[in-house]
Amino acid sequence: MATRLRERRRSSTRTPAVLRDPVVVGSSERAAIQHGARRAGFGSWRVISAMIVLGLSIVLALFFAAPMFYVHNISVGGLRYLTKNEIYGLSSIADMHIFWVDPEAVRQNLLRSPTIADARVQVGWPPNMVQIIVEEREPALIWEQAGITTWIDVQGRVMSLREDRTDLVRIQAVDGDGPLGPNVQLPLDVVTGALQMKTLYPNIDVLRYDSIRGLGYQDGRGWMAWFGTGTDMPEKLLIYDAIVTNLLGRQIQPGEISVVNPDAPYYTALRGR
Repeated sequence: MATRLRERRRSSTRTPAVLRDPVVVGSSERAAIQHGARRAGFGSWRVISAMIVLGLSIVLALFFAAPMFYVHNISVGGLRYLTKNEIYGLSSIADMHIFWVDPEAVRQNLLRSPTIADARVQVGWPPNMVQIIVEEREPALIWEQAGITTWIDVQGRVMSLREDRTDLVRIQAVDGDGPLGPNVQLPLDVVTGALQMKTLYPNIDVLRYDSIRGLGYQDGRGWMAWFGTGTDMPEKLLIYDAIVTNLLGRQIQPGEISVVNPDAPYYTALRGR
């Protein structure tokens, strides 16, 4: 009995034990080790990134400093009347860095010329960084007004006179406040009427234009004939020929014949009735 009591006292005076989980301790140590490894890797990547940025900066600086990347010349195709230097000036990209060249902006600059109908612009790398293909308008008439001679295309647009074209009909404006400006567009019926007259009367080299009486010409037999404008020139010319035949048959010398209005033509007589 006494022995049992002594054993109970001993057990009651023992220090309480603390149970530790070996798995938890191991995971925390591994986390600390991994964290240290990540810190070392992050630092090395920062160095690599800095080197990449530095390299790109050097390349970019060379790209903008090298003269070969600035536009000092262009390749041009499709020219007939214009010159390469004129296209270069119209493009407005002289000495511009190729990085800032906008093909559509260059195209719009070229279309400001009354001679250019359309243009295609391609931007690449040296040596042919800028390539331009232009489509020029074709002249249909030669127009003289206030001492200035210009070309007119089939749409009535004014073009700069580039060369002497004897195959084109020449029109002399008898009135007008001044020469035609580059942004002026003649009425389409004036152009079509003149082209019809040239086709029907190929021997006519010069026509005259009056803002009231339209198109006309000096008949070689001694009078002025006026035909107005529009696409009904074949009808008017038939009426004109009939009037001339009638007048000459009656020995009447006309001073002027007008078929501007084909329904009400008239003439003035220099002699005869």
